[in-house]
Amino acid sequence: MHLSADHIKSLHRYELRILQSIEYLMGRFSWVPVEEIIQNSRFSAGETQFRLSKLMEKGMVKFTQVPYPGYTLVFNGYDTLAVSHLVKKGVISALGSRIGEGKESLIYEALGTGPVILKLHRIGQRSFQTVRLGRRYLPEKGHCPWVIASHFSAEQEYLALHALERSIHVPVPLAINRNVIAMTYIAGERLSDCTLADPGYVLKNILSQVRTAYAAGYIHGDLSEYNIMYDGEKIWIIDWPQWVPPSHENASEILGHDLETISAFFRRRYKIISDIEEIMNLVTG
Repeated sequence: MHLSADHIKSLHRYELRILQSIEYLMGRFSWVPVEEIIQNSRFSAGETQFRLSKLMEKGMVKFTQVPYPGYTLVFNGYDTLAVSHLVKKGVISALGSRIGEGKESLIYEALGTGPVILKLHRIGQRSFQTVRLGRRYLPEKGHCPWVIASHFSAEQEYLALHALERSIHVPVPLAINRNVIAMTYIAGERLSDCTLADPGYVLKNILSQVRTAYAAGYIHGDLSEYNIMYDGEKIWIIDWPQWVPPSHENASEILGHDLETISAFFRRRYKIISDIEEIMNLVTG
């Protein structure tokens, strides 16, 4: 189930409080006992159960009987808390339609002072241990629900965008809350969907931006034709949650993979042959 503007608008303030209570208690419980929710929210048992049933109908919380009766937030509930906060702070005034879906995110249009993009981080499509090993920002031990891990992922991307927005072309981050980043709208198409009139120039532009980001302390970590956008004039590099610094123990391997992936695309699509060692020296020199 995806995020629903109607569900957010119809959310009762008591239901919002219940979501916040569960979120807080998920730091202690894999599944939060209803008694703990009652105590934290300070609602009666009847009111708490009624509101929990409404939240389950909207697909915002999940209930289990095993290993004990308890509730947990699912992504729609966590997304709702984040979007509600962004509305309250005046960052956005309306939620639009879903316009994209990545491996670990959903992309929505929204309206603020102008068009805004909301990126909802939703990591967890692969095993947690696999993701944990590849993401140095996640805790190595202990309980870390997917929704909370997605908050860390959003923070990681926000940090990169904020650091790079004045030196290369990336979406400008406007605000972050939990697992959601509000950012400026980029008009254009993914490189994978473009037919370039001057692919050599575009490749040089990409490498120049990769070099600038590297000098600033950021290696993308997942660069491909699917997270580079072209608006007819400028190249924009998007999707930065997996960045690593040049000091990372696997930095050379990660950067090499980024460059090989982009080189392979231009070789396959436009017959442009690049020497990986040469462009590696260009980026790091």
